[in-house]
Amino acid sequence: MTTHRSAEVDDLWKTFHRVVNMTSRELREWLGVQPDIAPQPTHERSPLGLAVADILAKRRVDLTVEDLAVMQRVVDVVEEEAAAAPRRAQANDERRRHRLMNVGHDPLRADDQR
Repeated sequence: MTTHRSAEVDDLWKTFHRVVNMTSRELREWLGVQPDIAPQPTHERSPLGLAVADILAKRRVDLTVEDLAVMQRVVDVVEEEAAAAPRRAQANDERRRHRLMNVGHDPLRADDQR
């Protein structure tokens, strides 16, 4: 994945946007990040989730190598959870659902609701 125009990057871009079904704004709200408000020190934030929110605001041509690594990691997390449990189990298991939502995937949301 050295060039941003390769078929591999295009596939990752599509897969990432398929598995991340929350918008950047929804994800930031979930993570408790408001643009003009200082973060509260007691609230633990997901660095991976924050990176996802930043990527959602980018164009494909602006992706960095680090962004591509984050995108692949998120795809892996969501696919691992999907393989481990059906959607209903993901939604009913609070720990699992929160893990997924921390990276931008809400298992309660239908695939076409973004």
